[in-house]
Amino acid sequence: MLSTAHHADVVIIGAGIAGLAAAHQLTSAGVSVSVLEAGPRVGGRMMTEEVDGFRLDLLGPLLNTSYPELYAAPGLSDLVLRNFAPGVLVHSEGRRHRTGEIRSTRGARNALGTRNARGALKAARALASAPRAPLGETITGAMGGAIDQARLGAALSRLAATPRARVLARPERTALEALSGRGLSPRTLNGFVRPLLTALLSDPGLTTSSRCADLALRSYASGRLCVPSGGSGTLPELLAAALPPGTVRTGVHVTAADITSVRTKEHGELGCRSLLLATGAGAAAELLPGLRVPSFHPVTVLHHTAPAPPRTGASLVLDADRSGPVAHTAVMSEVDPARAPHGRTLVSSTVLGTPPPDLDRAVLAHLAVLYGTPTDDWELLAVHHDPEAVPAMAAPHDPHRPVRLLAGLYVCGDHRDTSTVQGALSSARRAAEAILTDLGVRPGRGATTAFPEAA
Repeated sequence: MLSTAHHADVVIIGAGIAGLAAAHQLTSAGVSVSVLEAGPRVGGRMMTEEVDGFRLDLLGPLLNTSYPELYAAPGLSDLVLRNFAPGVLVHSEGRRHRTGEIRSTRGARNALGTRNARGALKAARALASAPRAPLGETITGAMGGAIDQARLGAALSRLAATPRARVLARPERTALEALSGRGLSPRTLNGFVRPLLTALLSDPGLTTSSRCADLALRSYASGRLCVPSGGSGTLPELLAAALPPGTVRTGVHVTAADITSVRTKEHGELGCRSLLLATGAGAAAELLPGLRVPSFHPVTVLHHTAPAPPRTGASLVLDADRSGPVAHTAVMSEVDPARAPHGRTLVSSTVLGTPPPDLDRAVLAHLAVLYGTPTDDWELLAVHHDPEAVPAMAAPHDPHRPVRLLAGLYVCGDHRDTSTVQGALSSARRAAEAILTDLGVRPGRGATTAFPEAA
């Protein structure tokens, strides 16, 4: 038995970002909290391992500077975000193109808004000729014609300005079915929108709800794709470090739980007034039989080091041709130098769905095509496969699934909102607010943070 000094008002099972963020909301309101984590470290799926000086993400989800929950979460004032280069590099029809840059979309939207084709053409040409970082012969030009570029910019700009509630009120179908209704050319849809959504949603079939897909595009159009400096694990590590000492206990396996107590393998029973399950959906259902478990999108991440960095800079590279297993890849040492030893190159690549046999050879062959350089001398540093990496959001999908199962019993995580870091943090906030309401406690006044943001 744990001593009464270890009993808490709220026990949180799971020290991923959802559980840790909820713990911050609760402790800031004066509620005592104990976070129990079965693993040896915090982070859940957002972990970073160190191998020979490289910092390698197990999954490495793409973040966006437009995520409001990142800025509202307490404990993240020291988080530094490293931005990808504007837009993306798309490998389409055997060539590499830069597209989807947001910084000129307002001009494109204004030009199209006047129904002035000459103005739209001028805006698109300005977009195509804007100065960029030199990337040698990597890019062969903008995708599609000038009008296509202007229409894409206008569509992204309109979506960024659309209120979230209006997006959620749209008719719902699959993301793939909704592609044709965007007023864009087939080349733009297949060469940019589809591979981008595949990367953002980890869904190669685009079976995701069209509303969730629109929310993902809206986030993309409103900010910049980014990753935490030093690896994805930096985010949960910062959250855990900012909690009161002793709040988080790792290496604790929960065998049974109810509203008033939690039984652990190592320490016996721990009493509480409320219980919050902040694990993955599968683990939560093991403790709460009957809890609905969604299907999942498998994700495999491979990390390679190369003798010299491919000449793509800090760009996210997408494959629109679907000519190999890699959905997206990036020279992560260019995006975030903290992830590789000085002078070394780190290339991180994501494979969606069931990985092919002879995975490394297939991936290296595909990377040679995407980067336009031989990869025979690239070295594999690590590979991580998670069959339950991303909860599926098939239509119809409720992005605000209940976090309060009954008074005293709550659940949070990306499977309760959207399958993103933003969704995990949003569900944590909702769960904490529900707990405080049921306990009759006024929420604490957490300060909003602004991150030091890297270019």
